[in-house]
Amino acid sequence: MNFRIAVLAAGLSLLGYASISAADDWPGFRGQGGRGVAESARPPVKWDGTVADDPAILWRASVPGLGHGSPVVFGNHVYLTTAISVDGDAPLQVGRSGGIKAAEGEGRQTWAVLCYEKSSGLLLWQKDLRTGEPRATRHAKATQANTSVAVDEQHVVAFFGSEGLYCLDHSGQLLWEKDLGVIDISKYGIGWGYASSPAVEGDRIILLCDTADAPCLIALDLNTGDEIWRTSRAGDCVRSWGTPLIHAISEVTQVVINGWPWIVSYDLATGAEIWRIEGGGDNPTPTPFVDDSKIYLTNAHGGKSPIIVVKETAKGNLTTDEAAAKALCWRTEQGGAYMSTPVIVKDRLYLGNTNGVLRCFDAKTGDKIYESRLGRKASLYASLVAAGEKIYCASEDGTVYVIEAGDELDVIAKNPMGEPCFATPAISGEILLIRTTKSLFAIGNEQLQVP
Repeated sequence: MNFRIAVLAAGLSLLGYASISAADDWPGFRGQGGRGVAESARPPVKWDGTVADDPAILWRASVPGLGHGSPVVFGNHVYLTTAISVDGDAPLQVGRSGGIKAAEGEGRQTWAVLCYEKSSGLLLWQKDLRTGEPRATRHAKATQANTSVAVDEQHVVAFFGSEGLYCLDHSGQLLWEKDLGVIDISKYGIGWGYASSPAVEGDRIILLCDTADAPCLIALDLNTGDEIWRTSRAGDCVRSWGTPLIHAISEVTQVVINGWPWIVSYDLATGAEIWRIEGGGDNPTPTPFVDDSKIYLTNAHGGKSPIIVVKETAKGNLTTDEAAAKALCWRTEQGGAYMSTPVIVKDRLYLGNTNGVLRCFDAKTGDKIYESRLGRKASLYASLVAAGEKIYCASEDGTVYVIEAGDELDVIAKNPMGEPCFATPAISGEILLIRTTKSLFAIGNEQLQVP
């Protein structure tokens, strides 16, 4: 950290960034409710991550290893997951061509949780959880640490799929761990890597384990790791990489899982099915989320790219039961997202894709508003996030595109980071936290005049 940034970081702590309200927390993948939205936040729009003295760069911290897990914020702590190669740098394929290749030559890894101080970027602690050969392969563009942690006031939950489930406290002390065996999310005979982040609600952890041979959804006790229930998804889903949505309404708290051929909602208390609807894309990755009492789902690949919007009160089979189907608000078979979870701002649904195309739909009616390319080199694997009426699109080409919400594409900034961006950014108050392949950035409005 250079002198200017160090002084600024100290000043930020004095101004109250060390005592952060719960409203500034981003407690899991895509923040509160998985919506990816911080309505009252106003982080910067323009910056240059390649310039050390850019006043918007509050700090930049080095991140060891390789991981696509997103930053998670609790108080003055920022959490990341990573897998550190013991035998040298792990390979990562960067560029539009993905193919079906598995990563090669990884060797032994150390899986770890990292905790940074939000006000300064200081690494407060690193908890190494397991060291060994990976128990499942990964796609060449994926990592061995694709998931984000989930936190509450007392717990930090990290799930690395085949490499285990771990529950820590906020000081990095291991409370308990659990080995759930090999969870090989495979296609074409290749394990493409585990990517479904844990979801925490009350005293429960929900884990999606859609292996090819025995897909299932599991509920565990947050305090002990004991299994509460396990529901088979055999016949319902071949593979899935999305994070579970936990959503409470007056009647029931449901767990909604993106999948193919079926998207299914389960009762958090028992694991029993509440509703289902036939999906479309055969590599379901985006995470379900709720807006205005409706559940939004999308996926793509294999010819279909549906967007599906369901009332939160849905029950039964929405595909085969005519009465149950009334809970379907709207659906289109084309226009959905492959890897990136969409975001809703001002009744507009925005979806980004790996080819750099951004699409906008009317969130209430499903009418398509526009389809346009962000930039010639843009490629969106990270999910979209929004603050106010600004939408942040982190791209594999090392650029964070910022667009103004509206009925035509308005790119108001193209911010270089100097490194590829695969992880979804986090928003905490006036600070945007961006993970690149090698760094963690805090982007904010400068509070002090520093010589």
